[in-house]
Amino acid sequence: MSNRFNNSFDLYKRTLRIAIPVMVQNLITNFVALIDNIMVGRVGTEQMSGVAIVNQILFVFNLAVFGAASGAGIFCAQFFGKKDYEGVRNTFRFKILTVSLISVIGILIFFLFGDNLIVKFLHDADKGIDLEKTFMYAKDYLLVMLIGLLPFALEQAYSGTLKEGSVAILPMIAGICAVAVNTVLNYFLIFGIGPFPKLGVEGAALATIISRFIQFFIVFFWTHLNSKRLMFVKGLYKTFKIPKDLAKRIIKKGLIPLVANECLWGAGVATLTWCYSMRGIDVVASLNISNTVVNLFNVMYIAFGAGVSVVVGQMLGANDIDAAKKGAPKLIGFAGFMCVLIALVMALFSKAFPAIYNTTDSVRFLATVFIIESAIFMPVHSMLHSTYFILRSGGKTLITFIFDSGFSWVIVVPVAFCLVNFTKLNVVYVYFSCQMAETLKFILGIFLIKKGVWLSNIVSE
Repeated sequence: MSNRFNNSFDLYKRTLRIAIPVMVQNLITNFVALIDNIMVGRVGTEQMSGVAIVNQILFVFNLAVFGAASGAGIFCAQFFGKKDYEGVRNTFRFKILTVSLISVIGILIFFLFGDNLIVKFLHDADKGIDLEKTFMYAKDYLLVMLIGLLPFALEQAYSGTLKEGSVAILPMIAGICAVAVNTVLNYFLIFGIGPFPKLGVEGAALATIISRFIQFFIVFFWTHLNSKRLMFVKGLYKTFKIPKDLAKRIIKKGLIPLVANECLWGAGVATLTWCYSMRGIDVVASLNISNTVVNLFNVMYIAFGAGVSVVVGQMLGANDIDAAKKGAPKLIGFAGFMCVLIALVMALFSKAFPAIYNTTDSVRFLATVFIIESAIFMPVHSMLHSTYFILRSGGKTLITFIFDSGFSWVIVVPVAFCLVNFTKLNVVYVYFSCQMAETLKFILGIFLIKKGVWLSNIVSE
């Protein structure tokens, strides 16, 4: 059995080698998302709220794509560890077919039922906000965004496979190019600079879909131009036949539980936002600001989780079970340690970011409090994130389903719903209570890690 990962330093270095490019890409992406958000926020609260509502709805679709790609990705990482490139190729084909199907279904659902979904977030209790305008801005933004769903999904399939093979630099470069294009086009199209028309929220959506096409084309062409290095690409599109046994295993252990988990978890997040929105559209606008800022600071532990998933998956695929078992607690502890300082910085700058927005004092105040509360729980969320990916890396996706979305719907969502509907508790305390509930999930996760239920080689079964 290999001792390659026994040394803690080597373990962290291997993980960070994958995590840092993902971190850089996510940092730039989220920083640009912050700038985009500020640009839309400068136009007005109705526009910002409309965009926030649609992004929350599309969040569920994004997670469905992520779940499908990740479900197959568990097998990809272990096939890479085993150096079985035919297995990688077949799994990659499965990814492409699945995310394409999800995109078609998503486009149909949002086109036919988008209005009904948007209305769920608008309440008569809102004061000083034009709900009709907010609805129209949201509808216009959604219709344009539908064009970019397929390239986004295909890019996720390609980039995910590259990362699972420890090729993380190219997706980072593609992401940087995309966000650069997105930022420039946002500025010109939202405000109508120079010869460009002033399109407002539609301009923001148009800039996003153009950048998504560019990101996909970069990843697609680079991957196929480097087929000598990336052996799994050779003959990729000669056939779309996938061995039945492999397809069944991916569907059973990866696709169904992970897509269901991501969709239900995303729906849970959307339901939480809906619960918070019962206290006014100001809360939705505040969450839009705070989530954008928090996502900017969360990039480290999210990227580290991606690295953990690949490294632990490759260990298991290489049948290095002992190294995976010893390395898991170290990776979880390191994830929490990294985020202590980041959380302090986020709390210190909690007032600065909301102050940039052209919105009400109430929205700014709520956003500031939400940012501080998120900072308090960031180290726990960081360790929780790595715990989730370790559990998932061994193909025990039913356990992660119960652990992740099951916990959200059984504990977190009911807490929010009851506090909003049956108490007069201020929304900042409701938000804090929901964050606190997540810590119980971490305790459950550590129990499962120590029990070793995740230690499994799924590509040699």
